[in-house]
Amino acid sequence: MARTREFDEEKVLDAAMQLFWEKGYEATSLSDLTSRMGIQRPSIYSTFGDKKELFEAALRRYTMSRALEIRTKLQNTPSVKEAFRHFFKEVADEEYTEGLSRGCFCINTMVELAPHDEKFEILTREHQMYLSVIFQETIERGIQSGELDSSIDAKATAQALIVSLIGLTVILKSRPNRSFVDNSIEVTLTLLR
Repeated sequence: MARTREFDEEKVLDAAMQLFWEKGYEATSLSDLTSRMGIQRPSIYSTFGDKKELFEAALRRYTMSRALEIRTKLQNTPSVKEAFRHFFKEVADEEYTEGLSRGCFCINTMVELAPHDEKFEILTREHQMYLSVIFQETIERGIQSGELDSSIDAKATAQALIVSLIGLTVILKSRPNRSFVDNSIEVTLTLLR
């Protein structure tokens, strides 16, 4: 008779995600994972597979929840310009107020693994493209409402905002002077004329 699992898969996957997000793939050991997740290696292997498969599951969980969170934030603000301003400001605020600068788990993965692992290159690129669609839909809403100029290329502008977001997230790891970041955000948002 097969044993039933004595742990909540969602909770242990969240614990793994947090650890990978803090330390990255290479710096996280199996001992770190068993300690943080509160389960033993055989349970990790039987539930998630090896370390790389567990990392992939954690990354997928992060990207799905982050995309939903971003979509909700952008949709729940009536003004498209204010939605983007608030979103970019919030990204910066999180890095300056948290004790631990973690950045974006997906972008961290893009920097650490994507250059030499095709699977993670594809996964991180898919997340970028999905966020770009969310941004594009938001921009199109602003065009339809008359808030944004009808000459804006919604797709190209969304892609430019994604590139800016990725750059912002990476540069925030070095904690530049806040005015440097705030000025950059303001200039980026001029794309939404």
